Amino acid sequence: VTLLYAFLHMRQNLKYFDKMRCLRKRSAVSFLGVLVICLLFMNLYIEDGYVLEGDKQLIRETATHQLNPERYVHTFKDLSNFSGSINISYRYLAGTPLPRKRYLTIGLSSVKRKKGNYLLETIKSIFEQSSYEELKEIAVVVQLADFDSAWCEGMVQDISQKFAHHIIAGRLIVIHVPEEYYPVLDGLKRNYNDPEDRVKFRSKQNVDYAFLLNFCANLSDYYVMLEDDVRCSKNFLTAVKKVITSREGSYWVTLEFSKLGYIGKLYHSHDLPRLAHFLLMFYQEMPCDWLLIHFRGLLAQKEVIRFKPSLFQHMGYYSSYKGAENKLKDDDFEEESFDIPDNPPANLHTNMNVFENYEASKAYSSVDEYFWGKAPSTGDFYGIVFEKPIKISKIKVVTGTEDRQNDILHHGALEVGEKIVGSKKGRQCTTYLRLGEFKNGNFEITDVEHKVLFDINCMRILVTKSQKEWLIIRSISVWTSQTPNQ
Repeated sequence: VTLLYAFLHMRQNLKYFDKMRCLRKRSAVSFLGVLVICLLFMNLYIEDGYVLEGDKQLIRETATHQLNPERYVHTFKDLSNFSGSINISYRYLAGTPLPRKRYLTIGLSSVKRKKGNYLLETIKSIFEQSSYEELKEIAVVVQLADFDSAWCEGMVQDISQKFAHHIIAGRLIVIHVPEEYYPVLDGLKRNYNDPEDRVKFRSKQNVDYAFLLNFCANLSDYYVMLEDDVRCSKNFLTAVKKVITSREGSYWVTLEFSKLGYIGKLYHSHDLPRLAHFLLMFYQEMPCDWLLIHFRGLLAQKEVIRFKPSLFQHMGYYSSYKGAENKLKDDDFEEESFDIPDNPPANLHTNMNVFENYEASKAYSSVDEYFWGKAPSTGDFYGIVFEKPIKISKIKVVTGTEDRQNDILHHGALEVGEKIVGSKKGRQCTTYLRLGEFKNGNFEITDVEHKVLFDINCMRILVTKSQKEWLIIRSISVWTSQTPNQ
């Protein structure tokens, strides 16, 4: 019995010592884990010392995770620290601070190229394609982001000679950020197997854009980013204003007026500080146009909102990276003046059976989307109730798409109405006037204000005969007989 007791006691002791060894191992692993994380945070702090405290906090939260818009949308959107500007000093190379706030700021960042230089042509295109009235509402900010002082001086001389009257009028500013404000650009992470010089180029570009955005944050209501080798369409500002007016009451972060790179991306100016901080935080992770997709998602805009035709075209043949060839062109670009619809604010509704998420709102804009309903019956309709009575000069409706050419309105009419009744959600007109029938799935009419004697409250597309085919309404365009701000 004594031996048995001694044996059991010894076994318990062995278990105890085993347990202690396991605890020590776990403690050692936990300690090493904490140490690695601490070193990671110290490295972030030392490398990115120029980042504000709010940025550092988000870096800590995302250090061990991929950029995930859904995970961080509330955190990023609500951080008040991101509304502050980044504390850096800018050198004015030409021009002076704007005397008054404008409607739109156009930002360009430019560096010395090994082959070709398109900056002067880009600035020229911006001014030449704008009317005198439009020029009053824009400001152009050019950031010379090269560290070669001789190149910067030469460019300033050229810009000052060619665009002196725009500088004097306060429409053009040229700025520069000294190299001392930039983070370390050597020895960065080589994501996507990019060569070291490519990583350095795209990382510096992210910082360039961040500094430019930071400068432009309080200059205007809206901001559009262009590259330094771009051609503009005529009266692009008027087109942008019409699109912004048509989106009144809807949430958006980025509107896109070109499908290429960082060209023609429009923002509310109040979002620029957050975008600047965001580019700085992740400057070495990926190219700027990829980061923009994450930024849009973080602020809860999941889908791209892009307009056709494009307002800006890439014209450079040689890239600013090593002078490589860059033949990218936007085939949706139209340079000459084109007739952008006004599409005044309205409530949209239909009694058709809507397919998936192809809802009614997608037809009433120049966004590359459409309404799609299952086979409509006689009497089905697509209705538009305008927020205010309007006078219409022209209406155009297009149904079907290139790949679904039979999903058109085979038998239908377009009507306009007056005298609204009902609650806000169920408003409709009491009387309608038929303007005409659809032909081959399309409808177009001009001089409406001369054919309709009343101010129009409603418009509807009416199905006059049932069809087996589904119905795609690709676009509904409405032109008013007065400008939106009248």
